Amino acid sequence: MPSIEIQVLEGVFSDDEKGEIIRRVTDAFGSVAGDTIRNGTSVRIFEARSGSWGYAGRVLTTEDARAMKAKG
Repeated sequence: MPSIEIQVLEGVFSDDEKGEIIRRVTDAFGSVAGDTIRNGTSVRIFEARSGSWGYAGRVLTTEDARAMKAKG
């Protein structure tokens, strides 16, 4: 069955927020693929260490990601 992997920087999302992300991603995928596939969908969130992620040639930290999250 489908496996969806999400990568984020560590310390940006709480356990409750990660649970909500997992639920919503599963529901969104299921709304397209159908309930049978939805019920077999696996979603995993991997957290990368602060400073080990780059974007547009710039190293990102947990603080950077928290600031982006705060902007909405």
